[in-house]
Amino acid sequence: MTQHASGSVEAELAKERTFGGQGINVVRDMRIIDLSDPDVVQGDIDDALWNAAAESGFFQVVGHGIDQGAIDAAFDTSLRFFALPTEVKERRQMPPRSNAGWEFKSQKRPSTGTFDHKETYQVTIPRMVEHDLWPTEEEIDGFRSTLEQFESLNRDLAMRILESFARKLGFDDDFFTQRHDPTSPEYQSTLRILHYLPIAATDRQPGVWRAGAHTDYDCLTLLHQRAGEYGLQVCPGAEAANRDPDAPLGWTDVEPTAGTVTCNIGDMLMRWSDDQLPSTLHRVRLPRADQTDGESLDARYSIAYFAQADRDAMIESPSGRHEPISAADYLQQRIAANFAG
Repeated sequence: MTQHASGSVEAELAKERTFGGQGINVVRDMRIIDLSDPDVVQGDIDDALWNAAAESGFFQVVGHGIDQGAIDAAFDTSLRFFALPTEVKERRQMPPRSNAGWEFKSQKRPSTGTFDHKETYQVTIPRMVEHDLWPTEEEIDGFRSTLEQFESLNRDLAMRILESFARKLGFDDDFFTQRHDPTSPEYQSTLRILHYLPIAATDRQPGVWRAGAHTDYDCLTLLHQRAGEYGLQVCPGAEAANRDPDAPLGWTDVEPTAGTVTCNIGDMLMRWSDDQLPSTLHRVRLPRADQTDGESLDARYSIAYFAQADRDAMIESPSGRHEPISAADYLQQRIAANFAG
């Protein structure tokens, strides 16, 4: 990796450190795109996805082909895993540089300087057997089969959306699909189940975030939420980058709706698109008083799929605006800046 590329990553992290603070609430429209509308041709869907991504970097899709039963099964499996005793989850702890396995309050955001108030388990297919990260059937039955299937469903949806972006960028339709190959040992896309921890009313402190403000490192993120579990907020990346440095950031709540997949552009795709598709800031705040019982903050669960280009893929902006960098180097530097140890 060139020195220039390293400097570029450091510049992005330095920028991210300016995105802390409470900010202000702003009402914005969230674009919802129906991928199954029989009256809309593919070219119009491509245009709708591109316009939503270019304008805000965040949008939602329905008619996406992931059955609600599969979503419910994945959440049921997630809740059962996080309910396991700590000593059982620790057997599948995330090894260094693997980006797979279980971690607990280990992600420290540059924007806040504090650890996210959550635990997660990450499925990165080539790492799972290599590091013995799958729980046994005795520990939790059906865990591996359910999450492998859900990973595959999300990968198919992510590639469908990335094919639209490839066409708009003038690439071959399968440009991104070739660089997210689940049969390759270099595959590093990740399915992540997340458990945001409950917090007693007496423990709430200023500056405590379930997830501090950040952009994702990948090409595209797909997020599944459960109805009634609030906290996700977004701030369009272009607005954040072009604001007066002394002005507060404007944050918009994203309604948690079952079956609706929330999508956002990540840093890899921003580089590949010559910044035409901006990666978008988001965070998970503590619920407001009217969204809790007043005594405690209930747990929040979500599931994210990160379409991260294969380790050996080179991220090269068409115009040369950004220095080429391998997806392996790029991802590892971003992870190192966000995890303790």
